[in-house]
Amino acid sequence: MADVDSGEKVTGGCKCGAIRYEALGPPIEVTYYHCSDCRGTSGHVGSLRYQNVRFLKGERKRYESSPGISWGFCDHCRTSLSLDGISKRYSGIHTTEFLISTLDNPESYVPDRHMHDGERLPWFDVADNLPRFFKLDAGIEPTHYGPENKP
Repeated sequence: MADVDSGEKVTGGCKCGAIRYEALGPPIEVTYYHCSDCRGTSGHVGSLRYQNVRFLKGERKRYESSPGISWGFCDHCRTSLSLDGISKRYSGIHTTEFLISTLDNPESYVPDRHMHDGERLPWFDVADNLPRFFKLDAGIEPTHYGPENKP
């Protein structure tokens, strides 16, 4: 869980600067997402999940992709910023995920897992040894580690 007393603060925003945010404490997780919903809505493959978020400037427009799940974006420059919802993986807490590309220092947040590996595009197989989860089901073990072994 994010430790707001740690003093760690992550900042970011949209491309045009109309929206700025900060998240307090370290991220709950840093993830490559391969599901078709994430690819179709934002094209992203990485996000940071937080429980403690504050928007400093501007307001996001929202698109509700399914009940309780909404994507946030800048209405001016159309930058995809976030995904909000109730996390099944983390005891039903409300979380906000920010696209790594919207951070002020994205290079500081290296993903630590792959989710929805079963929906990964076949040409996107990075050579890391991270755990790969077939789905986002709570409590499930990784299906494998590292690149898919193909003959």
